[in-house]
Amino acid sequence: MNLGDKMQVNLPLSWQEILFQYFDTEQFQKTLNQVEDEYRHHTVYPAKHEIFNALNLVEYGEVKVCILGQDPYHGPNQANGLAFSVNPSQKIPPSLRNIFKELATDLNIPVPSHGDLTAWAKQGVLLLNTVLTVRAGQANSHRQLGWEAFTDEIIKQLNRQDKPIVFILWGKNAQSKKIMIDESKHRIIESPHPSPLSSYRGFFGSKPFSQTNQQLQEWGIKPIDWHLP
Repeated sequence: MNLGDKMQVNLPLSWQEILFQYFDTEQFQKTLNQVEDEYRHHTVYPAKHEIFNALNLVEYGEVKVCILGQDPYHGPNQANGLAFSVNPSQKIPPSLRNIFKELATDLNIPVPSHGDLTAWAKQGVLLLNTVLTVRAGQANSHRQLGWEAFTDEIIKQLNRQDKPIVFILWGKNAQSKKIMIDESKHRIIESPHPSPLSSYRGFFGSKPFSQTNQQLQEWGIKPIDWHLP
């Protein structure tokens, strides 16, 4: 599906069906045009074909868990379209390193040797950044391009699902999305952000992975294998 002059939004049919009305809005067209302009004049991450990786790896009806991030990593060859994830060849960033430390403590899983979270996504973990692109070297630089409205629409559509979902919200930015989530139907697991600045204020010891799997099992849903191959 070609939305805008050059930007291509190629999504699975399940996402197209629930987002098609939003795709037609003037707001979304403006966002695509602004993002296209950024790619034309600046170095932007992730690569264009990876912008929608989070949605391409998990069908709408197969989302079991949604982990919200803020925006992509802004260093060369890091971002791959999945929140908190980096390409396999890249050094593991500090926040992800802390996520892996908590994973090891929580489930006694060895700390992975790489930071590519694709294996989680393929099991139904939607690793969604609230902003999908970033200018090189400038964290949060695309915050005003309209991505938040698009990802808010995704969260609202997930909330409308009959099947319950675990939402993992780390930090104030992610927790601001709670108002869109019906806690009588879905489960919210929240804590401080895993960044080095806040991880010791309650992220460590929060046990998000075991809590998630326990909740999925209570719902009769297959839990996530959090090991990374």
